[in-house]
Amino acid sequence: MTVTTATTAEDVPTPVSVTMTKALNQALRDGLSEDENVLVFGEDVGRLGGVFRVTEGLRKEFGPERVWDSPLAESGIVGTAIGMAMAGMRPVVEMQFDAYAYPAFEQIVSHVAKMRNRTKGKVSLPLTIRIPYAGDIGGVEHHSDSSEAYWCSTPGLTVVTPSNPADAYSLLRESIASDDPVIFMEPKSRYWMKDELSLPVQTAPMDRAQVVRVGSDVTLLAYGPTVRTALAAAEEGAEHGLSIEVIDLRSLSPFDDETVSASVRKTSRAAIIHEAAQFGGYGAEVAARVTEANFTHLSAPILRITGFDVPYPSPKLEEYFLPTAERILDALESWDWEL
Repeated sequence: MTVTTATTAEDVPTPVSVTMTKALNQALRDGLSEDENVLVFGEDVGRLGGVFRVTEGLRKEFGPERVWDSPLAESGIVGTAIGMAMAGMRPVVEMQFDAYAYPAFEQIVSHVAKMRNRTKGKVSLPLTIRIPYAGDIGGVEHHSDSSEAYWCSTPGLTVVTPSNPADAYSLLRESIASDDPVIFMEPKSRYWMKDELSLPVQTAPMDRAQVVRVGSDVTLLAYGPTVRTALAAAEEGAEHGLSIEVIDLRSLSPFDDETVSASVRKTSRAAIIHEAAQFGGYGAEVAARVTEANFTHLSAPILRITGFDVPYPSPKLEEYFLPTAERILDALESWDWEL
């Protein structure tokens, strides 16, 4: 991960332990402070500070006209945000949980994604839709979905997801500043992940993937919650003489073909890891895209290590459903390494 910092000692704040929740909270605070057109609203984001406390303290600091609680109606939340964005505001709305965004699906797909094209570029929608997603939190039904494939298959939407606190801050700031709509997917299981860093921080541009571990034998493509899983697999693989490169995709749409292809052409093998079901999942598009661009450089088919093709299970079963470092390494063993 590339981090831009100040160059003089007096300008460099002392790094402190920061959770992803804190980084997101600070990104919203800085966005609200720097631009009066930025607004934050959604279910329980005001007085409560959000289910995961991402918006904690913002209503008290900026007032109920800038940060407020909406009715329990996701379609209404997004519909209201569309009108505000058309009027020049920069709303940031929260869908509270991944599957709670589905009632707003029609608004997002039919209007948010199409407004610029529909108006021949005359009307943009500077709108950020925050969606906490994925599992590993012991959540019940409708609380652990991975819905990224829906949004990535919709032209007109930018879809990004951080895997660490620094990217959480930087990507959210860049999303709020974007003149086009961004689906900002927050991995719930990583909300309490901590890094030593100084805020504000600027990482790589929003549309770029990052090599987070260098290797030479195989490329693991991961994003959001599965980056840490891929890194764990790389650590374990190294103990057995396997050199694994790990790429954090960060931007799911648009896709960073350049960074991914450079890695795959070096290692000649690749696997994509995600929590969503395999059939029709985001990994299918990645596998096809990477194969088309790098077919003659591949020594083996691209693997997909994913959740199973069933609805997300009950909390007692999610440990069997989610990809693990062991499942990743077992999948890599299926290749004929003599080729």
